[in-house]
Amino acid sequence: MPEATADLTPAQALRLLQEGNRRFVDGRAEHPNQDAAHRASLAPSQYPFAVLFGCSDSRLAAEIIFDRGLGDLFVVRTAGHVAGPEVLGSIEYGVSLLGCPLVVVLGHDACGAVGAARSAVEQGTEQPGYVGDVVERVTPSVLATHAAGLTEPDDFIDTHIRRTVDQLLNRSRLLAEAVAEGRVAVVGLSYRLADGSARIVVGPNEKNAEQ
Repeated sequence: MPEATADLTPAQALRLLQEGNRRFVDGRAEHPNQDAAHRASLAPSQYPFAVLFGCSDSRLAAEIIFDRGLGDLFVVRTAGHVAGPEVLGSIEYGVSLLGCPLVVVLGHDACGAVGAARSAVEQGTEQPGYVGDVVERVTPSVLATHAAGLTEPDDFIDTHIRRTVDQLLNRSRLLAEAVAEGRVAVVGLSYRLADGSARIVVGPNEKNAEQ
């Protein structure tokens, strides 16, 4: 097992991501674990230290914005970080079989899925095909934001991140038990496209009111 990621606590895993993001923002990325020797060492098995469940947006490449390399992150991505059974199973795989101590929900500003859901609620706009299904799954977050009297663009993004964290914990008993036992933490981060920073929306010890 790679020494840098062996037996990490949830707090240590989050710290690794935050440190990597600071390097990325400051333009001093180290690009760790991307050499040929490391690639070869991972061939028999993988030991990621975090599950990264993020939006599919092309500007949200996890290993780049957190300055990590091969084998570091178990990445699951869907438009608007919409979580269906396959997503939940993939996250549970990362936690139960790969031993990841951290699960990150990664949203971002100017999210197209959240924007489309806002248009659907506020203007009655409809999307074709399965895109409409994605929008429908994001719509409760938009409705919750309106119900709370919040109007800023970041409010909609943050609410959707919080609700996604809650959804993972409410729907996955395996994940909820791992969190209750202190083996795993689930956090929500919001990435800012312009400056590359990832801020905490839901901390590792935060109990969310959103359901």
